[in-house]
Amino acid sequence: MKTYSNPFLEKIEPEFGNSFVFRNFSEPLRGKKPNWHYHPEMELVYIEEGFGKRLIGNHFSYFNDGDLIMIGSNLPHYGFPSRLTGENQEIVLQIHESCFGVGFLDMVETSSIRELFERSKLGLSFSGNTKSSVGERLKSMFHMTSFEKMIELIKIFHILSLSEEFEILNASGHSITVKGNDNSRIDSIYEFVKVNFNSKISLEEVARTVNMTVPALCRFFKKSTGKTFVQFLNEYRIATACKLMSEDYDNISIIAFECGFNNLSNFNRAFRKITGKSPSQYRMDIKKVIVG
Repeated sequence: MKTYSNPFLEKIEPEFGNSFVFRNFSEPLRGKKPNWHYHPEMELVYIEEGFGKRLIGNHFSYFNDGDLIMIGSNLPHYGFPSRLTGENQEIVLQIHESCFGVGFLDMVETSSIRELFERSKLGLSFSGNTKSSVGERLKSMFHMTSFEKMIELIKIFHILSLSEEFEILNASGHSITVKGNDNSRIDSIYEFVKVNFNSKISLEEVARTVNMTVPALCRFFKKSTGKTFVQFLNEYRIATACKLMSEDYDNISIIAFECGFNNLSNFNRAFRKITGKSPSQYRMDIKKVIVG
């Protein structure tokens, strides 16, 4: 089998007011190529009645009747380009074990969950009643409050920790040992962008924050994230613009300025490239959803 190397570090950013990422996809992501990546967060993927392939660590296989996969911290994997049919869906949950608080996994009552998290570093595929029951619980979480979601998630991990209906996918144990300096540098860059995205940012400024030269920064960021710094900065700015639009700001020009674009044409160009729509079309689509 082909050996895949140099997975890039994916930065997981929960939405404001949330401690973990929880998303629902009702259609295949057409035209979007899956990539070889890893992240410190654990990932739980439920695919309802779809079919596709798994590439996790050194493991490669196919699934034909949906899947429930748990991918542990820093385990390299490709995205799951599954085929979804009818009313089926794909649910993706990404969470860092630190979200449960200091000492949570050290309690006697949570020892089985601690073992599950450790076991998931080899990649797990669940089947039978476990897959169907956990799948239904994941679907129901979309109708819960943030607090209820966290409680339900602990219940789900408890169910998975006791289940015997699982297969270890990556028995060879291929995983990534993340260098502390690399994570620290990425975090510093992300924090710098979060604070300064609405101002003019130069590569020289960013390089100084992590004690690197500009060429070294560009190589490091591309290798670590799979994209250039400018790509990331524009994506962050456009994501913020989308959030502002959903909060009913009136003037698109004001939003462009508040998100760090010095003129409207640059904003429009970047917005269409990243979202596939013009800002005005995006706002119209939001209004349709809100109005119903």
